Amino acid sequence: MSIVDNKKAFFDYFIEERFEAGLVLEGWEVKAIRAGRVHIKEAYVVIRKAELFLIGCHITPLLSASTHIVPDSVRTRKLLLNAIEIRKLIGKVEQKGYTLVPLNLHFSKGRVKCEIGLARGKKQHDKRAATKEREWEVQKGRIARGDLNA
Repeated sequence: MSIVDNKKAFFDYFIEERFEAGLVLEGWEVKAIRAGRVHIKEAYVVIRKAELFLIGCHITPLLSASTHIVPDSVRTRKLLLNAIEIRKLIGKVEQKGYTLVPLNLHFSKGRVKCEIGLARGKKQHDKRAATKEREWEVQKGRIARGDLNA
């Protein structure tokens, strides 16, 4: 069950591989994510000291959050992956010019997971071609239904 998707990532990048990573979260963050108060449109993934971190993910705290903590809505959150997967990602990002982008947040067995993608950036002409292809698919659907007026 997907909580939030990063549609901008699919427009800006070619996604070549996907990985599912766990997130290190605080209690108020999990409650806010369950309420759907999270945005990953501006988020990105960085590698520091052989660990992955999610930066720019905005989780808006609930009004009923505890008073003895000060929630930081855009703090850096650690991503949990297998050591072999991390080494593989580090190698591809450093050698071949790939980047890591968060694709979505979802629940898996009651835990919040982040799907990250190994991505290569699109050029402007690639984006135009993707838009043209998407519009053609919509037009084909209209023609198939016989709805030529729309």
